[in-house]
Amino acid sequence: MAGGALCWAAAWQQRRLEQSTLHAGQSQQQALTWCLREARRPLGPLQGTTATDTSTFRNHLPLIKASQAQEEESGGQLLPPMSTQCYGEAALQATLLGLAALSKAFPEVLTPGGIACVTPTSPWPRPLPWPWRILDQVVSAPGAKHPGALLLEALRSPGLRALEAGTATELLDVFSGLEANGEELAEAMAAGNPGSPLPSRAAELREALDLGPRGLALRLWPKLQVVVTLDAGGQTEAVAALAALWCHGLAFFSPAYAASGGVVGLNLWPEQAHGRYLLPPGAPFIELLPVKEGAQEEAASTVLLAEAQKGEEYELVLTNHAGLARCRLGDVVQVVGAYNQCPVVRFVRRLGQALNVRGEDIQEDVFTEALGRAVGQWPGAKLLDHSCVESSILDSSQGSAPHYEVFVALRGLRNLSEENRDKLDHCLQEVSPRYKSLRFRGSVGPARVHLVGRGAFRELRAALAACPSSCFPSEMPRVLRHRHLAECLQRRVLS
Repeated sequence: MAGGALCWAAAWQQRRLEQSTLHAGQSQQQALTWCLREARRPLGPLQGTTATDTSTFRNHLPLIKASQAQEEESGGQLLPPMSTQCYGEAALQATLLGLAALSKAFPEVLTPGGIACVTPTSPWPRPLPWPWRILDQVVSAPGAKHPGALLLEALRSPGLRALEAGTATELLDVFSGLEANGEELAEAMAAGNPGSPLPSRAAELREALDLGPRGLALRLWPKLQVVVTLDAGGQTEAVAALAALWCHGLAFFSPAYAASGGVVGLNLWPEQAHGRYLLPPGAPFIELLPVKEGAQEEAASTVLLAEAQKGEEYELVLTNHAGLARCRLGDVVQVVGAYNQCPVVRFVRRLGQALNVRGEDIQEDVFTEALGRAVGQWPGAKLLDHSCVESSILDSSQGSAPHYEVFVALRGLRNLSEENRDKLDHCLQEVSPRYKSLRFRGSVGPARVHLVGRGAFRELRAALAACPSSCFPSEMPRVLRHRHLAECLQRRVLS
């Protein structure tokens, strides 16, 4: 009954999506009206206005950056952590349509006992309401369970067809912990109920671990088809590492693109190897700020969803009723297609993750490309994670030119030779002519690469989660701006 109700609700949401995307301009006007009506803060220059169209709204309220919006909303105090679930119509729509798309692509996934969530957070933007709450046992209901207990429950279910985690970085931590604590988990299963099949399951776990990380998930769960995680900034490397090693041979699906302001994009295409997201015209109200290399950001004006051009890059601008501000998220997306009058996008980079010690302005995607090239030249190495620090943060440029301190977690390589370290600097010069020029003049020193031990980035993520301003979904920073965070990695350097 619950499954039938889910299909009916998903079909109803699909019809609503069709209607709203066919008339994107009208739908966005309705979303803006709702945000203004439900606003939890004064409307400022719009106070007393009985009707505000999208043009008036954009002309009267200035664009502000996410950090500025947070400070204004909280009266100069850091905001408390966001909830681990995004409530609202868009979140429910993303969950229902995501489940329907997942079920269509992998028909047996939603059968009882087919899914297990191995992290306290869920990849689904919103829990299912009654009468579909029974499916929370099939899908996932986030709780306060320890990840180790969740993993043990999953290991006791050899028939899983889908594995869920809040984000890819969290799942990476789960598999790293599985390898480190495999014997303890095996003993816990072997000490299960007498006469149960768990002792043989413990033997299967030991045997699977003995064969190494590549394909481990499929050895543990032979019927596994898909990994479900929520997309957020900084997850690309974790997905690549999981796909190459532990989850080799499995599909990955992110049901939504979420930010602290709400659900931004819907993923209706589980069969696509890389996340593609439809930007819906409902609340929160979404604008797109064109990103032009070398252009002055103050001179740019936003466009609405129906005005987006294929192939162009835009920064996402969000307005919701909780904080009535045209908030620049810093997330840059590229339009790769259209769904009726609304754009379909892919995530490109985050503007706040650029490296800049002498005006070179190396963006997140450019540095990631250079690092990928370098790691490809390190025999046997697989990149698991990385973060960068400008030398001024750690006071490490005394007596030398400013430079980057690069911390990497690797699989398959225990030590970095000087020759391998130098390759990153060469690759940075290949992808950035400006960086190459500064290096030639000696204005910028060579990037210094440090190999960190197992658990270093897990410790960093714990420190980030403890920050009062942490949000959900958690983003993995690639450039650290605070000394105490950089020191989390510096303490764990092996080579």
